[in-house]
Amino acid sequence: MSDGTRLSLYSIAAHRGFADALVAGLIPRYNEDRFGLARMTLLLPSRRAIRTVTEAFVRLSGDGLLLPRMAVIGDIDLDETLGPLLDPIGGGADIPPAADPTRRWLTLATMLRQAMEAEGLTVPGKAALLRQAREIARTMDRLLVEDIDPDDLMGERVIGIVGDLSKHWERNLRLFMIVQRMWLAELQARGEIDAPARRNALFEHVARRWAETPPNHPVVAAGITSASPAIARLLRTIAGLPAGAVILPDLDLSLDDAVWNALGSAGHSENPDDPPLSPGDAVTHPQYHLKLLLNRMGVNRGEVRPWHRRGLGAAAPERSKAISNLFLPPEESASWVDLPANRRRLAGVRVMETAHPEEEAQAIAVLIREALEVPEQRIALVTPDRGLAGRVIAHLARWNVIADDSAGRPLPQTVAGRLFLHLAEVMGTRAAPIPLLSALSHPLAGTQGDERRKWLANVRQFDLALRGPRLDAGLGPLGDAALERARKRSDDGLAQWWYDVAEMLAPLAAMGDAGEVDLAEVLDCLAATAEKLCGTRIWGEADGRALASFVEELREAARAEPAALDPAEIPAMLRDAMDQQSVRPPWGGHPRIAIYGLIEARMSRADLVICGGLTEGSWPASASSDPLVAPAVLRGLGVPGGDFRIGLAAHDLAAALGAPEVVLSYAVRDVGGPVIASRFVLRVKAMLGDQFESHRETEAVKLARALDDTDPAPPYPRPEPRPDAEQRKVDISATALDRLRSDPYQFYASKILKLSSLDAIDEEPTPAWKGTVVHDILELWEKRHKCAPGTLQPLALDELGKLSGHPFMRGLWQPRLMAGLEWIEQEQAGLVEAGREVLLVEQSGGMMFNGVKVTAKADRIDRLPDGTLAIIDYKTGTPPSASMVEQGFALQLGTTGLIAENDGFEGVSGTPTHFEYWSLSRGKEGFGYRVEPIPEGRRKSGIPREDFLHESARFLGEAIDAWITGEEPFTARLNPDLGGYNDFDQLMRLDEWQGRGDLGAKEAGE
Repeated sequence: MSDGTRLSLYSIAAHRGFADALVAGLIPRYNEDRFGLARMTLLLPSRRAIRTVTEAFVRLSGDGLLLPRMAVIGDIDLDETLGPLLDPIGGGADIPPAADPTRRWLTLATMLRQAMEAEGLTVPGKAALLRQAREIARTMDRLLVEDIDPDDLMGERVIGIVGDLSKHWERNLRLFMIVQRMWLAELQARGEIDAPARRNALFEHVARRWAETPPNHPVVAAGITSASPAIARLLRTIAGLPAGAVILPDLDLSLDDAVWNALGSAGHSENPDDPPLSPGDAVTHPQYHLKLLLNRMGVNRGEVRPWHRRGLGAAAPERSKAISNLFLPPEESASWVDLPANRRRLAGVRVMETAHPEEEAQAIAVLIREALEVPEQRIALVTPDRGLAGRVIAHLARWNVIADDSAGRPLPQTVAGRLFLHLAEVMGTRAAPIPLLSALSHPLAGTQGDERRKWLANVRQFDLALRGPRLDAGLGPLGDAALERARKRSDDGLAQWWYDVAEMLAPLAAMGDAGEVDLAEVLDCLAATAEKLCGTRIWGEADGRALASFVEELREAARAEPAALDPAEIPAMLRDAMDQQSVRPPWGGHPRIAIYGLIEARMSRADLVICGGLTEGSWPASASSDPLVAPAVLRGLGVPGGDFRIGLAAHDLAAALGAPEVVLSYAVRDVGGPVIASRFVLRVKAMLGDQFESHRETEAVKLARALDDTDPAPPYPRPEPRPDAEQRKVDISATALDRLRSDPYQFYASKILKLSSLDAIDEEPTPAWKGTVVHDILELWEKRHKCAPGTLQPLALDELGKLSGHPFMRGLWQPRLMAGLEWIEQEQAGLVEAGREVLLVEQSGGMMFNGVKVTAKADRIDRLPDGTLAIIDYKTGTPPSASMVEQGFALQLGTTGLIAENDGFEGVSGTPTHFEYWSLSRGKEGFGYRVEPIPEGRRKSGIPREDFLHESARFLGEAIDAWITGEEPFTARLNPDLGGYNDFDQLMRLDEWQGRGDLGAKEAGE
């Protein structure tokens, strides 16, 4: 392929340590005098590579030297700029400016909507359109990087491929082409080009100028593996300069020619009619992308020479031979059985298998902590799993070892990013309680110092006011709840706090109540509200500065390309956009520990490299296909598909394996279940064969388990608290009596310990809440309208509108409740005609029984025509069964009747003879029915009417004698089969003892 010109092409083997070996060779070669290196231009793939090479210069500089000029040109995955050395050089000023990518994203969403409407397709919401527009932009960039002209999509080869595809791919490709054409017309009108196209033009300009007039200073390109055609042509030019050189990382010069040829055509086919990338190409091999680069440069592998230096942390030369054999293509890997020991020697490489990701993180932290005991040893954790990296950082903190993840964190996971999204959710959900409380309790919210403590105290009171089902949307109902709690507590500070908060959030609330809102105005409002809530602290740290930059870029783009969205779509849209931004730490943690992603790890070197998260789907990641252009079409155009990244991941691992010590780590399961070890780990196991057991890392796993290994706790016994006589002197309510007889521990926790459970925030309406609502409505019905016909349902609708805006309540439970209330109105009207009179509704009463005060709140008591009383208990669900009443586990009707018989309710006297449950649930004839737990008619269970009060008194007396005036322990779950409101199951540690039976009791005794 070469034109005969002697090219300066080199490769640094994996075992030599790229950055240190590169610098070790550059210093003697170009440092003829004090300023030799300073005149050199060093082209590197990323800003991270500049930092890595700079550190290598510092380590090897000796007495000090002037660094070369370094520029970034290669790594598109890191979204790097070209740097001042290349943007532009000389006459490059004629190249049109690049279009703003954020504005392009918004414009493409508008164009996509227009195209879908023109094609008669269903147009999704704005947030979904923006997600699809991002995919279109990504595909357009891929094609531009590969020098694919838009007209190529209409070429004969592509048309022939599309004809064999499903309608889905044909429709998507057509939609993509329409949007692309619209965008190209827009670019032409603006006088701009896309950023990848401008980058290609700059590369072409630089290559042409240097070819015509070689620079009088050295130019070296190092570590660049991008195989894009424009970069390949630039590298070819640099390699041919009199003082130029191209130094590739980890190109395997010892690989057999037969294996090299087996990798496929890699963009260089003998037949011009063949596709640039053959379907048989081994794109997942770690050397494939380097072969593709060499072919596009127009050079043979034989023209590449080995670099003459090695790094400080180099491994044994045998390691590179083993790495080469490790990644042989499938057919050639059969030769493993005949490989001599020195060709597959992986001394210094260990494989660590753990049970789950948490154990993996713990074991990795142990390895790092042990390695720190070796003076000057450098340790690197390389993993694509940011969750694993975060757990390792947390475990290292137990030893006060501070490490930073150089891959950074997505902006939504940072402190400032989370607050911004909380405020967006407050707007999008019309001030739903959870996002509102999340914003108000955020670490940056409120003031600092003592004022911060007051702020949090008010937030906690506001939190308590919002417990239970969601109130109606908007700040109004939330404010009513806050002010009501302030009134009950006589807390003027809480009231004033809420007025201040409501004033801060009023602009957001107004936007949330609007229809579609302009994105630029939304961003202005969110930024202003964030400053009101947090002050300038929101922008103060690295994440705040990244957030400010994100907001400014998106706001400017939205002003240039207006976008209107539904407020409910704003949070999802912002999260999608913010996920594209990574916030990297502004300074490092421990100087000898580095935690990298796969891209950040390129060119780095350490004495111990731990490769974590080596499972399928993580390393390598799943080979995702482009959603718009079919893989076959991309391959026909010469664009590497999704599986190409598997080869890059393999190359990253091959580079990491060049360290003196390497640990390959993976867990056999994750949070979702069992996982498959990475294909790379399986290759290591297969190549090592019977030697694999000696390469296992087990000691770190044992230590990790031992760190949290404690003696097993003794089995927890069934709780049986025995308070003293003084503590037992408590009143008994009718509802608590049922709990006392069935589950004494629940009574003990609520009445003696005086504990109560908190409702969840924004929870589904619970049966207890629904029962309270019904009782309140029926009480108001009697007090306001004296149970007049036609007044109950309007009253109920009005009260329900004030109490909750929960969609479950509005859409499902409310219609059922209204049907039950309609039945109550009809039933009441019939009873009035029969001479029945309502005496009281929701009134409390009490009596002394065996020296103990017994209380009850009667739902309703009626006077029957014969002068006796009817005790009524309203139920929103199924009432207790007659057998439960007969066994003494549902005594509310009987206890209320006893109090009424003893004149315990003011204005009520007489003997109860009817004991009725009025249920609003569905019965045989619709919603609502009456039932008595009396064995009459077909009913065989229950308590006879004439014995009802006597039996209730007997059950009440037994309970008082046993637990209130007696010494019976308050045993947990005395009747385990009985349901109810079990608020204290966690307190009694139910799952730790229930079901163990006699064996558990015996173990507890021992």
